[in-house]
Amino acid sequence: MPNATKSAFPQTLNARLPYDMAQALLEGFDRHYRLFRAESARAKHRFETQDWVGQQRAQRERIEFYDLRVREAVTRLEREFKASQQTHETWQQVKLHFIGLLVDHHQPELAESFFNSVTTKILHRSYFHNDFIFVRPAVSTEYIENENPDKPTYQVYYPDHQTMRDCVKRVVVDFNLQCTFDDLERDIDRLQAAMLARFDHSRLRPNFQFQVLSSLFFRNKGAYIVGRIMNGFQEVPFALAVLHNEAGRLYLDAALFTEDEILILFSFARAYFMVDMEVPSAYVQFLRQMMPRKPRTELYNALGLAKQGKTLFYRDLLAHQRQSTDRFRIAPGIKGMVMLVFDQPSFPFVFKVIKDYYPPQKDTTREQIKGKYLLVKQHDRVGRMADTLEYSDVAFPLSRFEPELIEEIKKFAPSQLEIAASGSNGEPEVIIKHCYIERRMIPLNIYLQEAFDVLQVNRDDPRARAQLNQAVVEYGNAIKDLVAANIFPGDMLWKNFGITRHGKVVFYDYDEIEYITDCNFRRVPEPRNEEEEMSGEVWYTVGPKDVFPETFGPFLLGNPMVRQEFLRHHQDLLDATFWQEHQSRIRAGHVHDVFPYEASSRLVDHAAAP
Repeated sequence: MPNATKSAFPQTLNARLPYDMAQALLEGFDRHYRLFRAESARAKHRFETQDWVGQQRAQRERIEFYDLRVREAVTRLEREFKASQQTHETWQQVKLHFIGLLVDHHQPELAESFFNSVTTKILHRSYFHNDFIFVRPAVSTEYIENENPDKPTYQVYYPDHQTMRDCVKRVVVDFNLQCTFDDLERDIDRLQAAMLARFDHSRLRPNFQFQVLSSLFFRNKGAYIVGRIMNGFQEVPFALAVLHNEAGRLYLDAALFTEDEILILFSFARAYFMVDMEVPSAYVQFLRQMMPRKPRTELYNALGLAKQGKTLFYRDLLAHQRQSTDRFRIAPGIKGMVMLVFDQPSFPFVFKVIKDYYPPQKDTTREQIKGKYLLVKQHDRVGRMADTLEYSDVAFPLSRFEPELIEEIKKFAPSQLEIAASGSNGEPEVIIKHCYIERRMIPLNIYLQEAFDVLQVNRDDPRARAQLNQAVVEYGNAIKDLVAANIFPGDMLWKNFGITRHGKVVFYDYDEIEYITDCNFRRVPEPRNEEEEMSGEVWYTVGPKDVFPETFGPFLLGNPMVRQEFLRHHQDLLDATFWQEHQSRIRAGHVHDVFPYEASSRLVDHAAAP
């Protein structure tokens, strides 16, 4: 196919071929979203029947839906229309016809992204501008609503002082969960007490109302009711966690009422929700009002619509490049053996490229590493593994790259670098063949070093001491949460973990992760003689999956202050028994609870309050 050029806007749209191609593209998307939504809707039944293994399997499989439908659409376009042989005039008209088909569509933004996904697999890179693909959105998502009055985006309740309790109860029972509550009246009393503590209830304004999203949010073993309370100028977001107790009965476990609590629930380090949505943009708009600091990119990701999240992120990235002047550089910190990492100081994300070769101790391949990143995306990340965005053929102006970075890529990942003499603006371009992008965090080793530097001057500095203690405790908690989710980090060095803005420790180096159930946790054998005991070398055989937890200490606990705090809270991590017990639990089919909220948000605590 010849390269495309900017062409005049078509005067007429009367050719049948472009219309049929546009129709085929939309049918491909509609099939995708129909299957995606059906799988999301089945989450309610899996929750009701406590099919936790099935829920996890569905969460993994749903991620694969998109790429399957894209491949189907590409195949159809080639088979029926010889798509790659069509002229640029035809393709321009395909886009315009596609826009026309979206006028009354309920998911136009997702359909535009699907259009991009399909066409960029058919067309030459020279077509990748707004004449042919949706670099910018063409159809507004404002005010789209489900025409079915029985299922609006959100339900509104208007209680007063007298009907408050009944209304709070109705918010819960209207979801019609096919399970018995253990004691709903008790839970409603606790919930009402927690609610009244959060907003000024002495004077209910004329607009006092509960706005509740019409679908439950399912993830792992929990179902969440999400909404907001309006009272005059006061807006209080809320999320209610519904769980099963040991007897299989439902109860309200927690109530979240602050933006920070809701942000943690929707964190980029957690698995995607299953939500039945007719109009996803309306859900995103509602959630954005609850979490104005949360980018729309991450909200679409949290709802399982990762491709739309990628689309929005890329648009944000392009906008940032237009508004900034700093250049991409080699990321500060300790360089990795497998990944080449670069960033732009003004942009809060890092870019990771798989190197072409690795040191001898890294027995891996590019495909294996990509498999690890896919595993993380498909897995329950329990708030401890950063989500990544995966891109291919990302183009930037060469002038925005530090020369040292270009040399670094040429040296370690030459297969992933292309420099085009003339890009879309006629300037030389850097094209990165494949990369992962993730949110930038403060590396844990740097966070600890900041505390060490202060404590060297003043050993009793309360802030530095608190920073050190929090980091060590959170580090251990992060590992234990990963263990509960059947993940062994592999490389547990501090540099592979980061601190989020909420003070959570999150893992982000995935090239050595393994399932806990695939590892062989062992104690170091006793030396058989004095020679072995005095030897500085390993005297025992070590298999490829063998892990010796007691050997973690020398690598992690060199600093006496770190060692003291770690042994106080997490000494069990140095004992093979801890890991073996969790292996047995996981193999027995037990799915461990890792809650996306603090104990202070649990309603049982409110019940104990005077």
